[in-house]
Amino acid sequence: MPFASLGLDASILKAVADQGYTDPTPIQKATIPVILEGTDVIGIAQTGTGKTAAFTLPILTRLVRTRTNAHKAKVRCLILAPTRELVVQIAENVAAYSRYSGATVATCYGGVSERPQIAALRKGCDFLIATPGRLLDLGSQGHGDFSGVECLVLDEADRMLDMGFLPAINTIVRALPKERQTLMFSATLSREIETLTKQFQKSPKLIEVGRRSNPAETVTQLLYECPSSLKQVMLNQLLKDEENFKMVLVFARTKHGADRVCRKLEAEKIHCAAIHANRSQAQRQRALQAFKNGEIRVLVATDIASRGIDVDGITHVVNFDFPDQLEDYVHRIGRTGRAQAKGTAITFITRENQGDLRRLEKIIGKHLHCGKLKDFDYSQQAPARQPDDFVRERDPRAGAHNSERSGRPQGGRHGGFRAAQGKYRPFGRPGTRRTGGPK
Repeated sequence: MPFASLGLDASILKAVADQGYTDPTPIQKATIPVILEGTDVIGIAQTGTGKTAAFTLPILTRLVRTRTNAHKAKVRCLILAPTRELVVQIAENVAAYSRYSGATVATCYGGVSERPQIAALRKGCDFLIATPGRLLDLGSQGHGDFSGVECLVLDEADRMLDMGFLPAINTIVRALPKERQTLMFSATLSREIETLTKQFQKSPKLIEVGRRSNPAETVTQLLYECPSSLKQVMLNQLLKDEENFKMVLVFARTKHGADRVCRKLEAEKIHCAAIHANRSQAQRQRALQAFKNGEIRVLVATDIASRGIDVDGITHVVNFDFPDQLEDYVHRIGRTGRAQAKGTAITFITRENQGDLRRLEKIIGKHLHCGKLKDFDYSQQAPARQPDDFVRERDPRAGAHNSERSGRPQGGRHGGFRAAQGKYRPFGRPGTRRTGGPK
């Protein structure tokens, strides 16, 4: 079934052809006709199967075919995503698909200047892709007209809940028109998300491609026993095979851990970069672009920065640290084996991980064999620890500790109001000012 048979606008079909796509993926075949009808959708599919195109192509078609002068200076489609990287990635895809349609695209996320984003909100756009925290912050200052939103998309909805964005999302959704189309897409669907759909959606259609929480079949999963003290040594040995490990994404549990792994790889003359919540948006974008361009072979990331790493050609994902949230395992390894390509995911298993491994097997419904890495000397002594190995790390399970994780706008307050010299504005109501706090 080619894209032309799905009812998409001709201008969009031309842009899709420019991207080299001929046949839609299963999630795209199943969802595009339903979204074109205006039905609410819950879309569940394995990571790397084309979910972004599955919702952007039909939305773009509907917006192009119903465009009027009344839509000027308003936001027509709002897409919420959990991280800056995912916002940028979605925006790039939407811009590519809309190149012949004249649709406008704007982004809104933290870590960069507010001024260009405020200007874009005042001007209005067909697509606004945003993180909940920054959008809540700017909307509470009175920026943006959301009275014309025709479609709301919650991408990676489960992750947004994990990061504590639910209060921000609730405030934002209350400011949107009740008559709208609402779409939720994710690689996994928890009971919390199913509860959320009853609050935000009207008779949604569940479209599930593949088994829920099941990793893509194109990814070969390898698990190696490894003492905690030898994980860096094992990683170094794996990466010496440059012929096979051409483009590698390594996941660490904490920010300091990611930096430490990166420093030790650089000491072995392995070019790499780290991205995590402590890096500025410019630093994260430069690192990701260098990875895409092949200037570095290894990118080290934490889970909070991993969403949006949609890079073609990743040969290996290495779970240096086992994920704190077991559902993140599926998202992590889905960074490779994308779009029907083959990939390999390697996970280091320590003695402390055995219980989590058994629980992970129940989630994905598959036994994962854990063996020993061939030709690795398990009897060797661990390298002496260096002074920077003793940096005290905050356990991410101890709770949210920054605006990106918690969904709380910097300098703001819970409940959708921003404190600014004693004056408050509810989100989505630019003409209102209050003094002395919200009532």
